[in-house]
Amino acid sequence: MSGSLVLALDAMGGDNAPDMVVAGANVARVRYPNLQFRLFGNSEKLEKLLRRFPKLAQVATVVASETVIEASEKPSQALRRGRQSSMRLAIDDVSEGKARGVVSAGNTGALMAMSKIVLRTLPGIHRPAIATMFPTTRGESVMLDLGANIECDAENLVQFAIMGAAFARSVQGVRRPTVGLLNVGSEESKGHEEIKRAAQTLREADLPLEFHGFVEGNDIADGTVDVVVTDGFTGNVALKTAEGTASMYTGFLRATFRRSIFSKLGYWMAKPALLALKRRFDPRRYNGGMFLGINGIAVKSHGGTDALGYANAIGFAVDMMTQGFNEKVIRDLESLDQGAKDAAEAAAQ
Repeated sequence: MSGSLVLALDAMGGDNAPDMVVAGANVARVRYPNLQFRLFGNSEKLEKLLRRFPKLAQVATVVASETVIEASEKPSQALRRGRQSSMRLAIDDVSEGKARGVVSAGNTGALMAMSKIVLRTLPGIHRPAIATMFPTTRGESVMLDLGANIECDAENLVQFAIMGAAFARSVQGVRRPTVGLLNVGSEESKGHEEIKRAAQTLREADLPLEFHGFVEGNDIADGTVDVVVTDGFTGNVALKTAEGTASMYTGFLRATFRRSIFSKLGYWMAKPALLALKRRFDPRRYNGGMFLGINGIAVKSHGGTDALGYANAIGFAVDMMTQGFNEKVIRDLESLDQGAKDAAEAAAQ
């Protein structure tokens, strides 16, 4: 296929794999006609599934793998034992240039460790970060890091800001994204020294972003900025808190509507509005944790998602491939380094 994009899929990763992976790839095939797939996993199962989707079979190649990385495996174990696993072979495919990116719904820690070892990081990036999309009152925001780096220094946070802004430009189409550093207050005097140093660098740097300053937890849902930057410890806590709050609210709402005959009647009257709300916060719309800073495209799908959610994770990978995400990050880092050199030379004169 002329002008086609090739994507490697860890077809055995996820709670409902490989059925969900193949069905999701078929949904993505309709959305992206120039996309081709390389499916890694049990060849007998995959070929049987592809017979249900003859059009997908025309743009898919099955690559047999011997093992599967289990959800309970530690990253160190996966690195030692998983060289012939569906996940590792899919990542190797990107390293060897046979595919432009990889998507997996498998073990997050193993996927990050393998991607970092095999693909390495982009030039100038010290640590990769996990990013995702958050629904907000104004649309969607990007947030990173979500667990890859528990402790971060100022340079890490600045690099996360650059990568997050490049992602917002590539996937969301925001020409000049606003960026905020998550802190315990919006005042410049708040926070530890590393976050203050990061803020100073972002204020002074000439980058294709607008540095908003410090933001607080409530600013995430308010959509105050396009990109929220934080360390992996805080980001992961914020993510899990948001997911838990949403689940609790849904449970309360269901219990309320079941309380009496009048509340059930109220549910049927409000059902169209409730369905619209459900679609707005459907987690499948935001399915996909992007590994930013990897020298290649790697996307982690939620392990329990369905075909639609997996197709959306594929969509994130396609956007990053076609919009030159990694090239933007490299260019912005070079601009930051050049700015620092110019400032040092000016100070020396």
